[in-house]
Formats: sequence, C-alpha cells, structure tokens
Amino acid sequence: MATNVGETNGSRSQAHSPAKRIGMRVCMVSYSFYEGDNRVMRYAETLAKRGDEVEVIALRRRGQQCSENMNGVRVRRIQDRTINEKSRFSYLFRTALFFFRSMCAVSLSHLRKRYSLVHVHSVPDFLVFSAWLPRLTGARIVLDIHDLLPELYAIKFGSGAGSLIFRILQSVERVSAAFADHVIAANHIWHQKLILRSMPAWKCSVLLNFPDRSIFRPRGQGRRDGKFVFLYPGTLSWHQGLDIAIRAFAKIKDEFPQAEFQIYGEGSRKQSLMALARDLGLQGRVLFHASVSLREIAGIIEKADLGVVAKRKDSFGNEAFSTKILEFMAVGVPVVVSDTAIDRYYFSERTVTFFRSGDPDDLARCMRELIRDPEARQRQIRNATEFVGQNDWDSKKDEYLKLVDSLVSNSRQSDMEARRNHEAASVQLPDRGLPQLNSDISRSRARQPEISDK
Repeated sequence: MATNVGETNGSRSQAHSPAKRIGMRVCMVSYSFYEGDNRVMRYAETLAKRGDEVEVIALRRRGQQCSENMNGVRVRRIQDRTINEKSRFSYLFRTALFFFRSMCAVSLSHLRKRYSLVHVHSVPDFLVFSAWLPRLTGARIVLDIHDLLPELYAIKFGSGAGSLIFRILQSVERVSAAFADHVIAANHIWHQKLILRSMPAWKCSVLLNFPDRSIFRPRGQGRRDGKFVFLYPGTLSWHQGLDIAIRAFAKIKDEFPQAEFQIYGEGSRKQSLMALARDLGLQGRVLFHASVSLREIAGIIEKADLGVVAKRKDSFGNEAFSTKILEFMAVGVPVVVSDTAIDRYYFSERTVTFFRSGDPDDLARCMRELIRDPEARQRQIRNATEFVGQNDWDSKKDEYLKLVDSLVSNSRQSDMEARRNHEAASVQLPDRGLPQLNSDISRSRARQPEISDK
C-alpha cells in the first residue's frame, strides 16, 4: 500500500512538474556599436543567460572582428562607421547602406534557421523593415525607439519642426510602428508623443535605459592621486552641451589647480570642442579620449569624482533621457545635471545637483560648491544609491521578458482580439499623465531658440 502511495505521489509530481522551457531564437538589429550600447547589450545578454539563442547585427569599429561570441551572444558586425556626418546625404547614405546589408543578413540567417523574434533598434525607424521576411513567415517584430528620429534629425542638421523632411520622418515613424508588432519607447515623454502622433496606446510601452548592475557597480577602484576629476562619457554632439561644460570648467580652473575634466567619446563636435579647450588655455586640464566599451567605461566612471551631464534645453535634449546619470549613480559617483524637463521629472535635488541649462556660470558655481563640500557629495551618493537600487535592470528586466514572451506565445489573431477589446473599452485616449512635465516642455521651448548642429 505504501508502495502504491509512493508511486501515486511520484506520478503526481511528474504530472505537475513544469515543462522545460524551449528557448527562442532572437535577432537584434542596431545601427550602433554593440559593445558600447547599454540598451542592446542588456537585452541580448539577458535573453542569452536564460537560454535563448541571440544574434546581434551591428556596426564595426576599425580593427574589430566581423563576428564573435560575447557573453553568449553572437555579434555580427556588418559595416564600419565613423561618427562624423556633416551632411544629410552622408547620414542617409550610411544608414541606407546598413539597412540593405542588415536586411540581407537577417533574411539569409532566417532562411537557415527561423527566428522567433526580431528586435530592431531605432534610429533609424525604417530599419524595422529589414525584418520583412521573418515577419512574413511568423516571427514577431519589436521596434525599440531609442531616440525620436524627426527631433534628432532636426537638431543634428538644423531642420525645423515644420520642414518637409521633418514631416516625412514623422510619416516614416508611423509606417514603421504599423509594421512592428510592438513598440518600446525609451522614456515617458516620447511614449506620450508616439501615441499621440504615430500609434495607439495598446501598441507602445516604456522601458527606460536602466543600468546593468553586473557592469555598473562599485569595485573599490578609486584614486589617491590628489586630483579632482570631472567626467563626461558619451556622444560629442551639440545637444549634449559639452561646450557649456568646458566654459564652466575654465571659470574654476585657477581656483582648483588639482581639477581636470576627462571627456570620453566621439561625435561631430569633437574637433570644435578640442579647439575651444585650446582657446581657453585648458591644454592638459581638459583631456579627450576615444570611445571605449561599456565595461571599460564603468571602471573609468568609478575613478571620477563628479559626473557632468550638461544637455541643452532644445527640443531634443530637453526630452532625451540621459542614461549616464543612472550609470554614475550605480557606480557611486555624484553628478551635476542641467535642469531639462525629462531629468527634472525623473530625478530630484536629493539625487543630483541641478544647474540652469545653457548657463556656464551656474554650472561653474555647482562645480565649485561640490569640490568644496565633500559631505554634500556623500549625501548625494547615499540618496542616489538608494534610488538606483529600485531602478536598475535587475528590478525591471522581467517587464521586458514578459513582453517578448507574450508576443511570441500569442498569435496575431489574439492580438487583434486584445486590440478590439482595448478599443471597445476606451472611449477616448488614455490619460497621458505628466501634466507638469508637459508644462515644463512648453516653457522651455518658448525660451530656447532654434539650434543648428552646423
């Protein structure tokens, strides 16, 4: 009798044991350098760690291998790029060439072994059409909008919001979103814009660029050289306001001879920024370095004393969420930040030090005060550490995994039913939220002139 009970319990145990999960085959397409793109790397490695087969199609820096395995992710680099576009033509030509190359790479790889999911990262939005063959044969498509292309193009090449090219890019945004099964927006302002102008609310969700704490964490690699190091890591573009930061640093350099400003990155403004530093007599005090990988920059951040994020309050910089802020927080470095609408929304004076955007005198004041007040820096570090502990990738990655799993497991017919149910239940568009944020954006636009990157 006891034996029979044992057998019965064993049978029940087998009957109720969860079925082994079958991994997906996933392709990610991104017009970026994989090892420097936190967002792409974070998604890819998260999927690979749980057993999915992940392939990334990306750009190649000089000297890199065309294909290699990185932490379980197969990275295929199909095109070289130098971030120095000065004209609309060169920018469009390079992105169009990458589009055709990625389309061929995705299609051929899909024919050999089918993808379950293709996750395409914008910009550009039209890169999502590189996955036309997988979509035609049943794969699910995610469009991840890192930056709004119409606004980015406007600030990069000086095109107004009412220009023909701006309207064309908005149309491209709409058709790209229509092609995808789901769209991810990089912050809440852009989520709101996207559902107002390009797609229904049910099709779009928000995932901030949260830091991966396996990369961005304190490792005890501080310095003891008597210096005070300011740091900016990232793209050297107009809206990032590095010229403002350099001018502010010039105002304090004589008071604090131990201070230096380290800048890591590439971009169209690099030569003009280097010339500005020379003109202000900052040779040996403002130091420019090439871009490095994400894992390398984490160690460099830890050796800094203060991070600097000096974005302009133009139509793009005012709304572009700065990943660097959370990365500084995660590593335990205080940060001084311009008072853009997006950063005012997500952060407070407890977690960062704000200065008036575009004002080098006010930034110099903040630099001066933070150098002189180590206790204020430590308070900010403590508050920021608590904040980022609740807003890192470990605490948010399940949102992404649930999204992609539901897309792959549900049929398009189920999607249609969910869409009809959502529309039937919604007499009007859902509450957009962020009323104070919208007010801040309107005020900042009224104050700011049209800015050209030329």
